[in-house]
Amino acid sequence: MSDFDRNLAAARPGYRTDQVAIDAGLRAYMIRVYNYMASGVALTGVVAWLTYQAAGGDAIQVGGGQITGLTAFGQAIFSGPLTIVLLLGTLGLVFFMSYRISRLSVGSAMSLFFIYAGLLGLALASVFLQYTGASITRVFFISAATFGATSLYGYTTQRDLTGVGSFMFMGLIGIIIASLVNMFLKSSGLDWAISVIGVLVFVGLTAYDTQRIKEMYSVQDDGTVTGRKAVMGALSLYLDFINLFLMLLRIFGDRR
Repeated sequence: MSDFDRNLAAARPGYRTDQVAIDAGLRAYMIRVYNYMASGVALTGVVAWLTYQAAGGDAIQVGGGQITGLTAFGQAIFSGPLTIVLLLGTLGLVFFMSYRISRLSVGSAMSLFFIYAGLLGLALASVFLQYTGASITRVFFISAATFGATSLYGYTTQRDLTGVGSFMFMGLIGIIIASLVNMFLKSSGLDWAISVIGVLVFVGLTAYDTQRIKEMYSVQDDGTVTGRKAVMGALSLYLDFINLFLMLLRIFGDRR
């Protein structure tokens, strides 16, 4: 869509002025997307850490398949029915936002996005039970560098990544199916293969989603439409980053 608008601008007098205006609008739109996405990731991380501390923090001991030192809150969040409620709640929010975004105000869409990021932080607090804090920090920065480089490629490349996106989506379905199967098989080899393939899939999806979000921009959109697109774009990139981080953590994380 942005390329189409540029072609229209090129056919009119005052092209250079129009081109600058379009590029400035696109740049502001993408910065907005990245700011929302980064804020969501930060909120998830803070909530996950605070949840872990409230669950017992450094007093928690993991070994021999047993977890000791949990507070009552920790027992509820890590082993009670609340875990299933969180899973269903986060899935429900994503589907609700996807199907209702055209009817939501920008403020409501943003609120739902940050509620989702906070709830996912509660669910992801369990990574602090499985991995050391040092390895979580290390993998986070590896993930951020990988995501940044891949997203930059998706933004700047002239290659159409539609085919890549379709292929990666099929790979994502395969990962989900394999993960469900491995819940019963409990194969460490399959788990490692899922993680490696998962990294490749979410790297590809990051590039594809960045290009798709860029092409969603239209200079003719009003503030409300642009705001909705920015929130949904941020949600897509947020999910790419979180999943990329989790896959890399399964490969490079040091287990407790």
